[in-house]
Amino acid sequence: MVERRLRIAVVAESFLPNVNGVTNSVLRVLEHLSAHGHEAIVIAPGARDFEEEVVSYAGFPVVRVPTVMVPLINSLPVGVPVPMMYRTLRNFRPDVIHLASPYVLGTAGASAARRLRVPAVAVYQTDVAGFALRYHLRLLISASWRVTRMIHNSCARTLAPSTAAIAELTDHGVTDVHRWARGVDTERFNPAHRSTGLRRSWDPTGERRIVGYVGRLAAEKGVDRLACLSGRDDLQLVIVGDGPELGALRDALPGAVFTGALHGAELARVMASFDVFVHPGEFETFCQTIQEAQASGVPTIGPRAGGPVDLITPGENGDLLEVDTFSEDLPAAVDRVLAERGEMSAAALDRVAGRTWEGVCAELVDHYRQVLRHR
Repeated sequence: MVERRLRIAVVAESFLPNVNGVTNSVLRVLEHLSAHGHEAIVIAPGARDFEEEVVSYAGFPVVRVPTVMVPLINSLPVGVPVPMMYRTLRNFRPDVIHLASPYVLGTAGASAARRLRVPAVAVYQTDVAGFALRYHLRLLISASWRVTRMIHNSCARTLAPSTAAIAELTDHGVTDVHRWARGVDTERFNPAHRSTGLRRSWDPTGERRIVGYVGRLAAEKGVDRLACLSGRDDLQLVIVGDGPELGALRDALPGAVFTGALHGAELARVMASFDVFVHPGEFETFCQTIQEAQASGVPTIGPRAGGPVDLITPGENGDLLEVDTFSEDLPAAVDRVLAERGEMSAAALDRVAGRTWEGVCAELVDHYRQVLRHR
């Protein structure tokens, strides 16, 4: 029996040209929907003044709403719900509304779903309460959880990327939470892209081991915790990314190589050329860069918190460190991982084998069909 094609409206808190975990997962979903003959539309914040807006992706229209800039969330554009948003959804007549990391636009998307009597699937991707903690905004933590609970419990189901995220949502009163992880492109992120020339550009002596980080340079990522490695003569730190903390991190990590933000094949070459990858932030609901490093054959070190707990097995494909003592424990952890890099590299590759975007997006479509059957 051939199941009917679906009409999916994606309401995304972030989208191109802003590249982050939310955007990347939405792009993979749209590519899958297009390849399998489904219909879709995207509603997303507009671009910043100096950026060019993307008006379509994978053959689907992208409808932009007005934006405001909020410095506390790293000067990213935040979409403003407007009446046009509801009219767009009503006219598209979706079978399901997909809320990508819902918060501001997601609140309006969930409301529209109720008015249209259409099931909504909320995909949890951003630990807003955790960000409030990192930015010392403790008064906003409980309010953030109230908003998160209200949005997600108004939807047909919530999809969370890790066991830690599921537990946290459940502890804060969110119901009907299912796990939906992330895929990885193992052709793009692959040990074959390791570059001797690139490594020489970072360390002309050829004697240092390369410790890398990839991600936004923002307070919640905790990149300043890598300062404990910056004085070692046997290591070269390579920091890939951009963000509001760039200047402060240049001061905190003397001798580190800062490449700026990289994408595509260039990022894949860089990732495969690391000897060990470190992500020091504890607020990751999944941490896709850890998975991309593993697909590149690079052992990984992360905090014993959030998404990394599902991705790293200490002593097998890397190490997990306690958040409170991360900086103190990191130098010894790097030494342990480097001493067993061959075995850990093989284990990292084994861990991601079969985690294709095709497979995880097929799971997502099955979630769409399940909520339609139980509406």
